[in-house]
Amino acid sequence: MSRYINHTKNLHDKNITTGPADTGVVKTGVLLTNLGTPDAPSEGALRIYLREFLSDPRVVEIPRVVWMIILHGIILRVRPSKSAKLYQTIWTEQGSPLLVNSRAIQQKVAADIKDEHGDSVTVAIAMRYGNPSISKALQEFQQQGVNKIIVLPLYPQYAGPTTGSTFDAVSKEIQTWRWIPSLHFISGYHDNSDYIASLVNSISEHFKQHGKPDKLVLSFHGMPQLFLEWGDPYFCFCHKTTRLVVEKLGLAKSDYCISFQSRFGKAEWLKPYTDSCLKEFAEQGVRKVAVISPAFSVDCLETLEELEEQSRQVFLDAGGEEFHYIKALNDRDDHIKAMTGILRPHI
Repeated sequence: MSRYINHTKNLHDKNITTGPADTGVVKTGVLLTNLGTPDAPSEGALRIYLREFLSDPRVVEIPRVVWMIILHGIILRVRPSKSAKLYQTIWTEQGSPLLVNSRAIQQKVAADIKDEHGDSVTVAIAMRYGNPSISKALQEFQQQGVNKIIVLPLYPQYAGPTTGSTFDAVSKEIQTWRWIPSLHFISGYHDNSDYIASLVNSISEHFKQHGKPDKLVLSFHGMPQLFLEWGDPYFCFCHKTTRLVVEKLGLAKSDYCISFQSRFGKAEWLKPYTDSCLKEFAEQGVRKVAVISPAFSVDCLETLEELEEQSRQVFLDAGGEEFHYIKALNDRDDHIKAMTGILRPHI
């Protein structure tokens, strides 16, 4: 008993929060999360970021001993410098586009929610890999006396390497807490009507400004084919998002295609591949394409460098004449409406 009393006294002396006081007032913390970004477009920062990212067993599902040898013996010796050069092409004065855009969403969502709920709800942003970390954001909720947490990963289509991994990180932190608050984890919103509407609005506005393309390419982030065979629903969710969008746009099958980008390694990934589609379209006489990536809530390396630059070059080199990249939804007002709409029932 004396040891327990001394332990409790030490906690108070160190001002350690073990859990919010039972005041009868619900204080809610909303945590918006995204994949992550290096702290700087440098080789050193990329090595730290890639080590954390590629060490996640949700991202690379091969025997750990084998993968650790490959990761530390080859990849982390070669890839950081290459990736740093790519990040340097998109880095802004404000920093990483992914973090800048994610913060813009967080600030607008926070403002909308504050209008409805005042200071009883706090909205934070965190990254699965890199900074600001999920652990730090949750610890700040704990210190603020939050007794209800809502986690919304900004990945519309659930996937194990993104949404599933985010749950792992949230769970890992909360497992260390003595007192566990109410927790609601939103695992996806691929068919949410407001999210679909914001995509449709974005595409329609682009068509009005630049004209309707010969092909609309809906390019989603790729995933190893094995993940689908093992039961990951991501592929199916991507197809449902696509179907709902093209139905609203009134497009025929010949007007669009769904594809997958960002392959890594030699294994077979979800098909068709975006670059292969663009090359084939150009060779078949398609002269004008527009590309959008509904899987990305904000613009980042995979959209600003891979799609807007690399994929553009693939299409033009193969004989295409006009390539348009339609920006991610970022902090568009209709996208913010979708986010707050998804959160509202749980607040």
